Amino acid sequence: MKSISELTDFYYNSLYPAIESLEEQRKALVHQLVTIFTAIAALAVTGIFIRWYYFHAFDLFSSIFVIAGAIIAAWRYEHMIQDYRDAFKMRVMKPLIEAIDSTLRYTPVAAISQSLFEHSGLFQRRIDRFQGDDLVQGSIDSVNLQFSDLHVESQTQDSKGNMHYITIFQGLYIVAEFNKHFKSRTIILPDSAEKIFGNVLGNWFQSKNLGRDPLVTLDNAAFEKAFVVYSSDPIESRYILTHTMMERLLNLKKKVAHPVYVSFVDANIHIAIAYNKDLFEPTVFESLLKYDNAMSYIHALSLAVGIIEELKLNERLWSKK
Repeated sequence: MKSISELTDFYYNSLYPAIESLEEQRKALVHQLVTIFTAIAALAVTGIFIRWYYFHAFDLFSSIFVIAGAIIAAWRYEHMIQDYRDAFKMRVMKPLIEAIDSTLRYTPVAAISQSLFEHSGLFQRRIDRFQGDDLVQGSIDSVNLQFSDLHVESQTQDSKGNMHYITIFQGLYIVAEFNKHFKSRTIILPDSAEKIFGNVLGNWFQSKNLGRDPLVTLDNAAFEKAFVVYSSDPIESRYILTHTMMERLLNLKKKVAHPVYVSFVDANIHIAIAYNKDLFEPTVFESLLKYDNAMSYIHALSLAVGIIEELKLNERLWSKK
């Protein structure tokens, strides 16, 4: 697999003509968007002014102008950026992924399946809306791997009876072969309880986590502080979470600087990294040539594919049974 520096060179050298062309398309798109948004805002303000001038009222009817303007602006935005988004993914993301490894398959409109996501056992809330894109599948160092962006939501009702969606998970979701078929399921979650309540009280709250398998305690203080582990088979979970594996997961958490969720189930490891954004979408109001924007795509792809090396999943420590 190419290094980050090699991928950066590829982005700015081999892909530069495509990026330069897309940058011109982006600028023209921004100009169109600003013009349309300005026109919509002006119409909304005009409607509110007429309502106030002739009827001396600023009421629910007046707010309809604002709501309608916002809906039209959002619809126009999604419609107008679609061609630009599609071109970016096929002319930039696809060759960038193939530069990492030519055997990787990229499908912009597909994602990790909801059934696979649910099978991980990482998130327990009811799923009412499941969306994703930018699916990458393949094999690295003889380890099967797939990952995509996901945005998973649950519908809830507030105290006033209004329905709205809350995010269960949004970010990068990775599933990789572990070369060991597990009889149990081991769940590793960010340890928020211990951070809030301290060691003793935090452990009590963790042990009362309804719907989870029994809490597993481990003899690694740093890991216990960062994560909480549940498993239907504590013995097998300790077999999986060796000192070396715990250190690797801690290094991964430190590297990404975002909440990390991990599940070992069947013969796979599931890793969910909560970035709370879509990682592989093109920037619209910032330049594609900006270094930070370029590196965000490269780092995300390098991280997803590099999980195999990061966690040494290519080391054949066990025979699969």
